Amino acid sequence: MSITFDSSTPEGAEDYLQILAPDGTRHPCPELDHWVEEIDIPALENLYIDMACIRRLDTEGTALQRQGELGLWAPLLGQEAAQIGSGRALEHDDFIFPSYREHGVAYCRGIDPHDLLRMWRGAAPSGWNPYEVNMANQQIVIGAQTLHAAGYAMGLKFDGSAAAAITYFGDGATSQGDVSEAMVFAASYQAPVVFFCQNNHWAISEPVTRQTSGYIADRAKGFGLATWRVDGNDVVAVLAATRAALAHVRTGSGPAFIEAVTYRMGAHTTADDPTRYRDALELEEWAAKDPLDRVAAHLDTLGADLAALRERAKQATDDMAAGLREAITTMPDPEVDDLFAHVYSHPHPWLEEQRENYANYLAGFAENAQASK
Repeated sequence: MSITFDSSTPEGAEDYLQILAPDGTRHPCPELDHWVEEIDIPALENLYIDMACIRRLDTEGTALQRQGELGLWAPLLGQEAAQIGSGRALEHDDFIFPSYREHGVAYCRGIDPHDLLRMWRGAAPSGWNPYEVNMANQQIVIGAQTLHAAGYAMGLKFDGSAAAAITYFGDGATSQGDVSEAMVFAASYQAPVVFFCQNNHWAISEPVTRQTSGYIADRAKGFGLATWRVDGNDVVAVLAATRAALAHVRTGSGPAFIEAVTYRMGAHTTADDPTRYRDALELEEWAAKDPLDRVAAHLDTLGADLAALRERAKQATDDMAAGLREAITTMPDPEVDDLFAHVYSHPHPWLEEQRENYANYLAGFAENAQASK
C-alpha cells in the first residue's frame, strides 16, 4: 500500500511527536516513521476495532456501576490510543505493571474483559494470574507499581533476559516519591524498563499545570532516562514510540520514559463529578482530537470501506457487551475464607488467628438471630 504524506507542519508538532493529525492527515515524522512502516489498511482497521472495543468496555463498566453491579469503575474514555498503541507494541515476554485504568492494555494482553470486572465488583481481590499473561494486577496505590516494575526489570537484567518491563501511570503520579525513586533505581542499574505516563491533564481534580511548570518528560531527563513525548491520541505514533522505547531498553541502553499527551474525557472514577472542576470548552476542544475519529478519517483517505469497518466494530463491541452482561449476572460472590487465602504464600499463625476471630464474629450473628426467635 502506498502511504501519502502531507508535508505541512502537523498540529502540535512543536510540542510532541505526531503521525496522524486530528483530521486524519498523515504527516512525516522522521523519528517515528520507520517504526511503523508495515502499518497498512488492515493493521489500521484492527487498531480501530481494538479502540472501539475498549471504548465499549468502558461504557459498559460505567453503566454497570451506575446500576449497582460494580462498586466502582475507573473510566478510560479518550485514552484509547495511548493504551492500544502501547499495548500492541509489547512482546509476550514483556511484563506489565499497570495502574487502575489500563483496561485497554489488559485487553491487548488477552485478559478476558469479564476478569477485569471481578475486582471492581468486589468478587475477587484480583481478576487473573499475573504469570499467565505477564501482567500484574491493577494497582490502586498511586505510583507504587513503578517501583515494582523497576525491581522486576533489574531482575531481568541480572538474569540476562531479553524481555523488558513497562509500567503505566498518570500525570498526577509523577508527583509521588515512588515514581522518582523508581526512576533513580532504574537509571542507576540501567534496568530495561519503560515508564509510560498517560498525561490526561487531570489528577482527579488537580490540573497538570499545578503538577509541573514544564513537560513531564523533562523530569525523566533529569534522571538520565531516554524520553519520548508523543501525541497520546495518535495510536500510530504511540505504537511507534513504544516500539522505539522498548528497542532502546532491550539493548542495555538504560530505562526509557514516554509521555503520551492525551485527555481524560470522563470522570476520574465513577465516584467523581468532573463538571465541578473542568471547563466544558476544554472538553469540547479535546473531543475534536478523538483517537477513533482520526483513524477513521485517515482510512477514508486511503480508500478503506468505512461502512464495513464500522459494522465489524459494532459486531465486536456488541458481542463484548453481551458477554459482560451475562458474566456479571453469573459471577459468584466470594467466600469468607477467600479474604485470607492469598495474603501470605505459606500458612501464618497471625493470619489464622484473624480467620478464626472473623469466623466467630460472623457466627455471632447467627446465634443472635436464633436467640431472637
